[in-house]
Amino acid sequence: METVILAVVIAVVVIAALGGLVIGTRRKKPLPPPPPKAPDITAPPAEPHVGDEAETPREEPRRTIEEVDLPGGPAPVVVEEPPAVEAPEIEIPEPTAGRLVRLRTRLSRSQTALGKGLLTLLSREHLDDETWEEIEDTLLTADVGVQPTQELVEGLRERVKVLGTRTPEELRGLLREELLKLVGADVDRTVKTEPADRKPGIVMVVGVNGTGKTTTTGKLARVLVADGRTVVLGAADTFRAAAADQLQTWGERVGAYTVRGPEGGDPASVAFDAVKEGKEMGVDVVLIDTAGRLHTKTGLMDELGKVKRVVEKHAPLDEVLLVLDATTGQNGLVQARVFAEVVDITGIVLTKLDGTAKGGIVVAVQRELGVPVKLVGLGEGADDLAPFEPEAFVDALIGD
Repeated sequence: METVILAVVIAVVVIAALGGLVIGTRRKKPLPPPPPKAPDITAPPAEPHVGDEAETPREEPRRTIEEVDLPGGPAPVVVEEPPAVEAPEIEIPEPTAGRLVRLRTRLSRSQTALGKGLLTLLSREHLDDETWEEIEDTLLTADVGVQPTQELVEGLRERVKVLGTRTPEELRGLLREELLKLVGADVDRTVKTEPADRKPGIVMVVGVNGTGKTTTTGKLARVLVADGRTVVLGAADTFRAAAADQLQTWGERVGAYTVRGPEGGDPASVAFDAVKEGKEMGVDVVLIDTAGRLHTKTGLMDELGKVKRVVEKHAPLDEVLLVLDATTGQNGLVQARVFAEVVDITGIVLTKLDGTAKGGIVVAVQRELGVPVKLVGLGEGADDLAPFEPEAFVDALIGD
């Protein structure tokens, strides 16, 4: 019996111990977190509707994007429109009639030394052989040339011997008559620009660098415009820098159109196009400015002949004007000879005649080529190119 009671007690104790262990274990486990609380959601404000909170839109000043200052960005690029190019004002050239007479004072400043020197020698009481030699030297120094000088002296000697008396008025008249014979008072010096059977007249201008050839071509355009002609300019001097620009500027001043080509291009092509353009436009005259070639370079001179041949596919040339610098004297005659071999020179333009005392070059170059001086340059002004008038020229030589 006691054994049974003891076993029951032990079983109760064991059961109680196991029960306490289980309860202790359960107390050590963490409780699960409480469920999250739902957030409070605020509804967005309702859009105003017509009749509720809507208002009539107010007009506010608006700015373009160029006026808005953008933070940190580059400044807006303002594209400026190119300024309008104004057409050059057309000038009215001075009339050519009597132009040389108006420029006589300018001419006489450099030329009267020749006339006064001759009058002084002729006024001597005794005109011996030594005096006549001095007269010859004076004429040769003025570049009159050997043959013309001999003719002038012989004519003077005979007429003085016949007259017997030599008053200042008689001597001046005598010298004037003899000089007019040398210069050629009855020679036709008209620049041929009006062919009877066609239009336009074609004029080619030739000469070496430094003679004022391109400037002379531009001034000749002014002379023609002053006489009521319409003109097209051909800038066939493609080898000299800015020659075409220079000629075009001259043309724009009087309303003449300029045909030009690329720098270093074919001069003959430009000349051909200039005549073609002149025909299509119906102008009166086409002036062709050729390259200022050195007369010592045969290849370049041959090319000048090519320009002439190409132009004549349209029509014959009416004038070939050779521009010479009057200050070069005998060197100008050398140039004249070479150019005459390449093209048929029909007229001479003497530039810078107001800057030399060697006015006798007029006589010498006419004798050398057998063609007349048709135009003379007497200064840097736009209207300082004048038709050559023998009487006005001789009067400037001998003075009043």
